[in-house]
Amino acid sequence: MGKVTGFLELKRLSEAYEAPESRVKHWREFVVRLTDAEAGKQGARCMDCGIPFCNTGCPVNNIIPDWNDLVFRQQWREALSVLHSTNNFPEFTGRICPAPCEAACTLTINNDPVGIKSIEHAIIDKGWEEGWVVPQPPTKSTGKKVAVVGSGPAGMAAAQQLARVGHDVTVFEKQDRIGGLLRYGIPDFKLEKRLIDQRIAQMQAEGVTFCPSTFIGSPDDTMAAGLTVMTPAQLNEAFDAVVLSGGCENPRDLPVEGRELDGVMFAMDFLRPQNKVVAGDDVSGQVLARGKHVVVIGGGDTGSDCVGTSNRHGAVSVTQIELMPKPPEHENVAMTWPYWPAKLRTSSSHDEGVDRDWAITTKSIKGEKGKVTKIIGAKVEWLRDEATGQMRMQEVAGSEFEIKADLVLLAMGFVSPINQMLQSFGVEMDPRGNARANTDDYQTNVPKVFAAGDVRRGQSLVVWAIREGRQCARAVDEFLMGVTELPR
Repeated sequence: MGKVTGFLELKRLSEAYEAPESRVKHWREFVVRLTDAEAGKQGARCMDCGIPFCNTGCPVNNIIPDWNDLVFRQQWREALSVLHSTNNFPEFTGRICPAPCEAACTLTINNDPVGIKSIEHAIIDKGWEEGWVVPQPPTKSTGKKVAVVGSGPAGMAAAQQLARVGHDVTVFEKQDRIGGLLRYGIPDFKLEKRLIDQRIAQMQAEGVTFCPSTFIGSPDDTMAAGLTVMTPAQLNEAFDAVVLSGGCENPRDLPVEGRELDGVMFAMDFLRPQNKVVAGDDVSGQVLARGKHVVVIGGGDTGSDCVGTSNRHGAVSVTQIELMPKPPEHENVAMTWPYWPAKLRTSSSHDEGVDRDWAITTKSIKGEKGKVTKIIGAKVEWLRDEATGQMRMQEVAGSEFEIKADLVLLAMGFVSPINQMLQSFGVEMDPRGNARANTDDYQTNVPKVFAAGDVRRGQSLVVWAIREGRQCARAVDEFLMGVTELPR
């Protein structure tokens, strides 16, 4: 694939970033995609490895060597067709996917992997610019109606696939705009929302109906206030199948002294209003980091987004702490390849300014006059329990310390979907509170009710949500029609 000797002759070329000191002054994307020639050289590095582990490293099983070769040959439209055959929304994954495909690249064994994500980014952006991304309406209608509850990447992928084979698809979303996590969970500097709007327009042209500001569940639920409400019974009566794709929304809390203080809040309650402001909404009571000492508790992607947002607000300082120990800066390739390695990852937000520390537990949060002023932390070490083999945390004696804090953001992940919705449908849940359904048919215990994405698998990646949405669509189509031509 590509140029036979390209991997020997050409070095990996990463996408360029706008300088941190300038990009923190706005909310736009700041990654400069590769030129056609640069992308072609990256495609040329794709070696004829025999077994393309990148395909299986990618959750949607992108046919990566094929479109690498096509980009090398500057056959962009054909590359776009191959990319779209496995991924409905490469403009999302080309921006925010951590690229497990690159960790699985054969070159990773002793070299820098092919810049797969940057090539994907180049293909889809060129496709939109050239007008190659067009609606694909069905040639005939099946007469079947499908409801999709939740408009995140899983719901959007399922809806698009089902609409393209002729089903009448309606997507319900409790927020005022379509997009779910993509819309309100990811800052605009990582994913501009025009990209979602483009796909919405395409899907509407393909026959998908979107119903924002609509709550699915009991009218008595406090979350239903001010929203249009449809009950599960109404959905079951009006539709031939229902896909639950509501995501994993219950955040993990921090049960320590001082949690109730003003200035201590969940990360999403900090990020969501900012996304609304960027969208042009008038948001009252927005919490800003301007002039504050910010502490972010949690070392994952959401924590990184809090760092980037706080810096753009004009925070005096940003500190990010993580309970787990600091990962190694370089993985042991011989032990991990082609699997996703545990190693230190530094995001673009970290480059904009942050103090990071690992193996830190938050013992308490202190304040004055009801407002947070500092957190009390301590170093911990992780020891293996000889009896069980499990790792257990132990506080290091005498390691207690203080961090000044005017704003504490809890970004420690999500524990489960919204259980009220699953309960209203009567869907059986697993011990983690997720909808119980397998990946063979995605069916729950409730007749004609399916589940896909984070609502089924728990907190995960956008690319996994797209995969599950596509596979669920195939299962629904087969359920409705007896046969299906949709790919898994």
